[in-house]
Amino acid sequence: MTNGSWGEPNILHVDMDSFFVSVEVLRDPTLAGKPVVVGGTGSRGVVASASYEARAFGVHSAMPSTRARRLCPRAIFLHGDHRRYGEVSGQIHRIFHSMTPLVEPIALDEAFLDVSGARRLLGSGEEIAAEIRTRVHDEIGLTCSVGVAPNKLLAKLASEAAKPIAAVSGVRAGKGIVVIDAEHAEDFLYAHPIRALWGVGPRTYERLAALGVQTVADLAKIPLDALVGAVGMSHGNHLHELSLGRDQRPVVSERDTKSIGHEETFVRDIDDTVELHRVIVRLCDAVASRLRASNLAARTVQLKLRFADFTTITRSRSTKDELSTGNGLARVAGELLDAPELAEGIRDQGIRLLGVSASHLAPPTGLQLSFDDLLAGTERGAPEGSIGSGWHEVADAIDAIRERFGADAVVPGASMSPTGDRDRTVGADLWGPSDSEDEAGAHSRSRRGR
Repeated sequence: MTNGSWGEPNILHVDMDSFFVSVEVLRDPTLAGKPVVVGGTGSRGVVASASYEARAFGVHSAMPSTRARRLCPRAIFLHGDHRRYGEVSGQIHRIFHSMTPLVEPIALDEAFLDVSGARRLLGSGEEIAAEIRTRVHDEIGLTCSVGVAPNKLLAKLASEAAKPIAAVSGVRAGKGIVVIDAEHAEDFLYAHPIRALWGVGPRTYERLAALGVQTVADLAKIPLDALVGAVGMSHGNHLHELSLGRDQRPVVSERDTKSIGHEETFVRDIDDTVELHRVIVRLCDAVASRLRASNLAARTVQLKLRFADFTTITRSRSTKDELSTGNGLARVAGELLDAPELAEGIRDQGIRLLGVSASHLAPPTGLQLSFDDLLAGTERGAPEGSIGSGWHEVADAIDAIRERFGADAVVPGASMSPTGDRDRTVGADLWGPSDSEDEAGAHSRSRRGR
């Protein structure tokens, strides 16, 4: 590829530095400079974010918390506050949008920006990156690393190269901004190991390593037919294009939501279907609230179950009805749970994780009902909880109450424990449950003594 075909470095990849941990340090400055891990603090938890001091010991995101504790016994574990992280993320993304309307959020802590239309007003890609870093630091108190390059692939690799460097001897400041221009793009790309490319997981790596491929430069030399023979047609063509630095994907500022869901990992495996139904009601209530907030309704409900032996299955059902209420989603998810083929596995093993998601989303049709229809509800053929059953009127009232008094002001009665307590707040255990008896108590009928 010639230098001229790389294009101008107008794509930015902005990645916050140890985002969740950094937000916690803002709240408690005494954590600065210490090995801190945010994530699930219990035996079934996973690491969501680690400070660079903890990373120096090999701790990284998605690692089981038990392993992180072994690697870094001095680490300070924090359960995390996803709601607060979302609030701070909103502040960060508002800064991005003040620079360009072409912002593609990837996660709470990272995004791609296309600044080609902002250069005349704001300067070069590097100057815009510097302004973003300054504003994020001055207005929010956090730091970020920015890659500036001609396409998404190179921008992502460049932001990684700009990151702070974790070492046992101490954390070293990174470059902050790395710009990849046409003159240096090929050398920069080819020096990377193949694991740095999207789509190179453990299995693909093994197949490529068998061909003697270790770096992107090695990959670029492999004939396309040999690559296709090793990893398949679609994957082979994809990796061939990336090895040559070709990434034509635009920055997409708006994406249609494909699905909305919640899942929960339990402190102990649950074999009580009554308990599992209560979890379903709680999760469906949260999913439905997000559907209505996005002015969407669903036609497909999916149930996800992970058994004690880590076997994971999904079951889904589509309906002709538009669903946007918790009881409507729970009706379908509950029927999926009660399928006879699941009963033996639930009874014999128990469930360690349960999830519910809604898909085939679209704005509700807004069916207008007569007063008689509202009174009759399901008697006139509209399933309970669907658009048209009258339950959406109740849901509107619930949303109004929660908007004024908070998300926990109204909760489904069916999600309450036999003692009248709410089990847990959805999202509180996003990275795994705590092992504390307070939180475990809600699952007193789960599988003890296994």
